[in-house]
Amino acid sequence: MKIDVCCKWCEKSYELNVSKKRFALWKKGELIQDVMPELSADERELLISGTCGKCWDVMFGISKNNNLK
Repeated sequence: MKIDVCCKWCEKSYELNVSKKRFALWKKGELIQDVMPELSADERELLISGTCGKCWDVMFGISKNNNLK
């Protein structure tokens, strides 16, 4: 099934193609990475939190000034 998901931060709309069965399993509590491994990490995060990959990177990405190794 195709679902439209809008990022709650930038309001950009994304269309995802997911299995109805797998979507239902996730909504019932299965881990999204287990039932929808075909989706990218960014697509899964969009479903979980309503945050697209670009906005996630802006909010939580490692900056060039961060010395984490």
